[in-house]
Amino acid sequence: MDYGMIGKIEKAKRYAQEKDRIHFNQLTVTFEGENNAHTVHYQTGEWNCDCEFFQSRGRCSHTMALEMILEGMLS
Repeated sequence: MDYGMIGKIEKAKRYAQEKDRIHFNQLTVTFEGENNAHTVHYQTGEWNCDCEFFQSRGRCSHTMALEMILEGMLS
């Protein structure tokens, strides 16, 4: 492996530890729930999930879990 790549790997490791550098503006994920897979979107500060609970309440376990995982990384 060349020295340039070694330097990039080290920089990537440092960045991975500094989560405050990362800010999501939009994101789409498939969340494997207990019963079904759900599609969750995040765009410009707003969450959306295709599960029935989110449709009636505007928040669900899928979006809350992602908020916890991405804490400090959302715009």
